Amino acid sequence: MNPLIRLLKHRWFDRADSHRAVPDDMAERLARRVAASESRHTGEVRLCVEASLPTSYLWRIRPGHSVQAVVRERALTWFGRLRIWDTEHNNGVLIYVLLAEHAIEFVADRALARRVGASEWQAIVDRLGARLRENAFEDGLTAALEEVSALLVAHFPAQEDATHVNELPNAVVRC
Repeated sequence: MNPLIRLLKHRWFDRADSHRAVPDDMAERLARRVAASESRHTGEVRLCVEASLPTSYLWRIRPGHSVQAVVRERALTWFGRLRIWDTEHNNGVLIYVLLAEHAIEFVADRALARRVGASEWQAIVDRLGARLRENAFEDGLTAALEEVSALLVAHFPAQEDATHVNELPNAVVRC
């Protein structure tokens, strides 16, 4: 894509677009689903829907450089900013959606990344992408959350006698 067109596209998308994609009522339902998910395992899950990349990231996209690599870099930035890396069991997951590029990234913390292969994550991303292309945001994000939850339950189940501590907010980040 022409760099100028990409820049205009990213400047066109703003916070209102992420709120249209995930309105307040949907965000509340998704937050409740995250809370229900986290009651079944020791992991932490965050959902982030970003409208567009900051200009500083757009300048990193050059001929021969992958847009997906820049999107991954942005997802890693959010992973750190949201402190998902800072959980007790190192098993947090970020589900990141970038509207302007129609891109999805999952970032799993090291304990979970050692147990779940890239192809398994990519399969979930592909299914979520298909749902988002159908404008089924809530269904797609809910299904992806359930798939991530199943992985966390399989590898890091909640202990019946343990008190669950919610280490991170469950709210959807929309920016």
